[in-house]
Amino acid sequence: GNMVEWCLPQDIDLEGVEFKSMASGSHKIQSDFIYFRKGLCFGLACFANMPVESELERGARMKSVGILSPSYTLLYRYMHFLENQVRHQLEMPGHYSHLEAFYDDKKGVLPDSKGTSTSQQPVHWLPSIHRYMYPEMKITHPAGCMSQFIKFFGEQILVLWKFALLRKRILIFSPPPVGVVCYRVYCCCCLANVSLPGLGGTVPESKPFFYVNVADIEMLETEVSYVACTTEKIFEEKRDLYDVYVDNQNVKTHHEHLQPLLKINNADKEKYRRLNDQRQMLMYSQEVGEDCSSCEEDLFILFFMEQNNRIFQTLMEVSASQDKTLTAEHARGMGLDPQGDRSFLMDLLEVYGIDVMLVIDNPCCT
Repeated sequence: GNMVEWCLPQDIDLEGVEFKSMASGSHKIQSDFIYFRKGLCFGLACFANMPVESELERGARMKSVGILSPSYTLLYRYMHFLENQVRHQLEMPGHYSHLEAFYDDKKGVLPDSKGTSTSQQPVHWLPSIHRYMYPEMKITHPAGCMSQFIKFFGEQILVLWKFALLRKRILIFSPPPVGVVCYRVYCCCCLANVSLPGLGGTVPESKPFFYVNVADIEMLETEVSYVACTTEKIFEEKRDLYDVYVDNQNVKTHHEHLQPLLKINNADKEKYRRLNDQRQMLMYSQEVGEDCSSCEEDLFILFFMEQNNRIFQTLMEVSASQDKTLTAEHARGMGLDPQGDRSFLMDLLEVYGIDVMLVIDNPCCT
């Protein structure tokens, strides 16, 4: 099995990290990177696999070198260092001087097991993801990560958007390599950004767990909302651990009341068309040199944030009105399909505790 070979500080609790930092099935690939969650911290590890002429190591030497931080938004900066170090550890096992120097240079304040600071210095925790303001959301990734996400899922991103906004437990399955799938977890969380003040104090936090495996089952049993990915097919059978299961482009749910949300309606198609139109305009402006400051990631995040803000702004205005009645006209104004999004709207009102009366009648026939 996997084992922790070396770490600093030596007294830190790293139970299970040896399975989080090396995805199940990684022996079939040469290299990968992996984001994961460990307690209150996030980790990034780089994995590499090198053939060796050793019976003891069964012809292959596999290692991961990783770091833990209270926030995942800065981890990408050290990707190159970790890639170099894992290669160094494969070729010269047991030489840790570079890692020691890195730790001494970068070490900050980590929480102890009770979640309190081990130093007098303040710890600046990032707020929960649905309260992130947009500039804090940066997690740099290969150019075109958002573009790949949109191309990979197509119109299905509107289905994922609804589940993310409803704070469902979303589990994404894929065989290794898992690095690109960790980015899908991030993109999925970006779908649910809302920047309106005072919204949803009681709403469950949408947590990006990134990579999870069977060692995380006990922890996942207690979660009411998360987005995660796994390489372990066994999870598909454990239906009590997730609400939405994503296998490649196939988004599915075993909850009957969520089944209507899997269907793409006309309003979804219109949103997808608008998103693509904006992307085309951005690409054109970059080609003619008018605008090099904007990037697709910004456009993607702002598109969904503005959509979400419009929905909640309308819902809060209606809930503050005298008759609290939400009509088909309101639904259309929010960019939703009055009929096709009826169950989505009902779930949304329940999850966010918004006091509104829905008067959109279901047609008897279509």
